[in-house]
Amino acid sequence: MGPSDVAERRPPPAARPALSASIRKMLTGLALFGAVCVVAVIGYLLAGWRVDDAIYMVVITIFGVGYGEVQPIESWPLRALTIVVIIGGYGAVIYTVGGFIQMVVDGELNRALGARRMTKDIDKLEGHAIICGFGRMGTALAAELAAAGRPFVAIESDGGTGTHAEANGYLVITGDATDEDVLAMAGIDRAGVLATVLSDDATNVFVTLTARAMNPELTIIARGENVRTESKLLTCGADKVVLPTAIGATKMSQLITRPTAEEMLERLATSGATGMDLDHIGLGFDEIVVAEDSPLAFRTLGEIEVRGAHGYLIVGVRGADGTTTLHPPAELRLAAGDTVLLLGYHDDMPELVGRFATVPTTIRYRGVTTEA
Repeated sequence: MGPSDVAERRPPPAARPALSASIRKMLTGLALFGAVCVVAVIGYLLAGWRVDDAIYMVVITIFGVGYGEVQPIESWPLRALTIVVIIGGYGAVIYTVGGFIQMVVDGELNRALGARRMTKDIDKLEGHAIICGFGRMGTALAAELAAAGRPFVAIESDGGTGTHAEANGYLVITGDATDEDVLAMAGIDRAGVLATVLSDDATNVFVTLTARAMNPELTIIARGENVRTESKLLTCGADKVVLPTAIGATKMSQLITRPTAEEMLERLATSGATGMDLDHIGLGFDEIVVAEDSPLAFRTLGEIEVRGAHGYLIVGVRGADGTTTLHPPAELRLAAGDTVLLLGYHDDMPELVGRFATVPTTIRYRGVTTEA
């Protein structure tokens, strides 16, 4: 278990973290300086001085200009007040300057400027992805999106992990992903997809609820550790739920029951820069939209599917109403407006697509237009 996953299980801090020690020191010093000035002016006024004389006396005393007293200071109360002004004023100034130096040394000024630049970069994004949680799964997901050139914003509650992510050039917001203000900072109203990959299922549920309420059109992908959480996440608004434990168990089972096939698939998956590439084995996907006058209309899949060395496989059908059926049964009857997803050999695909196209029609396959 890595430190990032442990951090995910701890209650996340507030969306707006507490002020750092150096900034608190600067604010405290300024408050003390202001209090000393106000008390000193009031003291001189009680001694019968004019307001302008009292303010002038406080300024030249604290900053050590040394122009001399505005009026003679002969009574011990005024001398005591002046001593307090000198000690208190110098102390407050030194304390404030010390806080500023600490802030510069710690790099907080640079981080503040970097956060401002990052906010501007996030404001420019449109249709980007949001990753909630930057543990082991979030780190791997960010690396995949970066390799694919997909813009994204990561939200992480652990400041140390967020700093590491920033060092990789990622756009990162340190805060609680369940907080609406933090999600707004990540541009959730303009985002296209949100992936909540925190290790705590309850937090993922809450993030899903909050995100769905803020952007009803957002695609939400949620991580679930417990299989029973999947239905809850879907009910709360998640479009897809990923169960790493179930996926890992399935992968290990396949390695045990069919090791040779899994080894071949793994080689195919790692041979290309972007994962599984069917071109290595001469296969490819294509789709046919069923028109009203198409030969496919009102026919069952069993009537049109051809299997064999030069055949194809119907892997899915998207209905005109938007519903998708994977591994459709042979009894499924096509209707006008349906889209049929085919898997077949590259050399055979144009012929297969043309076989069921409306005659005469124009077929476009892999950028090449032909007449059927």
